[in-house]
Amino acid sequence: MPIFVILIILSFSFYIFYKVKFFRSRQPAERQWISAKSRIALGSFVAIFGLNQLFLYNTTTALIVGIVFILVGVLSIWGGMKAYKFYMPHAAKEAEEARKS
Repeated sequence: MPIFVILIILSFSFYIFYKVKFFRSRQPAERQWISAKSRIALGSFVAIFGLNQLFLYNTTTALIVGIVFILVGVLSIWGGMKAYKFYMPHAAKEAEEARKS
């Protein structure tokens, strides 16, 4: 399905974007916040890839691999969302202190 290919490329592009942004950042809380966003993007990449496998091949192996990829992706998205919510106020406070100095 072409929509899955577009979503896979888009989520992988966001992952690369956030990883480059992570290495350019100097603030520790901001780095963790950006890392959480990249974890969400990578999780969506893996989950969409697994979903794509379910539609491409109709074998038992593809079904098992697709389900495992979806589970790993969803868990990565869930962990990234928790980290994002945790580090967002810290990154905002850190940015505010950097603007004051």
